[in-house]
Amino acid sequence: MGTASTNDAAAKVPAHSQTLSRGIRALEILAEAQSPLTIAELSEALGVHRSIAYRILRTLEDHSLLMRDDAGRVQAGPGLAALARGVNRDLQTASLPELTELANELAMTAFIAVWDHRDSVTLLTVEPRHSGATLAQRPGTRHSFSSGAPGIAIQSAISEETWARLAPGLPYRPEARAARAAGYATSHDEVLPGVSAIAAPIHIPGGMPAAICVVSLGPSADPAAIGARLAASARTIEAQLQ
Repeated sequence: MGTASTNDAAAKVPAHSQTLSRGIRALEILAEAQSPLTIAELSEALGVHRSIAYRILRTLEDHSLLMRDDAGRVQAGPGLAALARGVNRDLQTASLPELTELANELAMTAFIAVWDHRDSVTLLTVEPRHSGATLAQRPGTRHSFSSGAPGIAIQSAISEETWARLAPGLPYRPEARAARAAGYATSHDEVLPGVSAIAAPIHIPGGMPAAICVVSLGPSADPAAIGARLAASARTIEAQLQ
């Protein structure tokens, strides 16, 4: 009787592919790396033997999801860009003109961040055409909701009750309540020292909210004006998504 119960319980547990999971994790590690990695470095990050890491890399390389340089180090490949174009395609299409206008108007890097369980993830980014030092914000960059204006802005578009259900154990920040009233969120020194961010939520019909954001070195000159500008861009994007 006990054996049957155990077997029934096991049957209800969905099967997962360990190899696929490792391959996806390898892509995440490469996307987050600041420079190409050796196979030894990647196998250590994955927690697997080098022979296993090599087999995973060969498969990913066959699909152009990663590539190796002359020294044999690996980095994210062009195949990822093709996959990324299909992610939130409507949001990317609606956001690109607004991001381009914001980046050049404010001389700041502008980007879209989306919800991903316990993190906000950069989906699309535009840097200003004519500017000195600007901050790069690579697509795929992720930050916990516990830090940064993009996460605050996304959280502000979700009720506290819904948030408790979606992200149990992850606090609803007081800054999100303030952002809900103001229409935008700000942060400074939370993600990187000396970096400021301003973000406004984008309400996605039938989906989780996103955020339109700008980042700069040092404190923002007029966060209220920039926040209002971002909120206006968010409404424009929302109208395109209807």
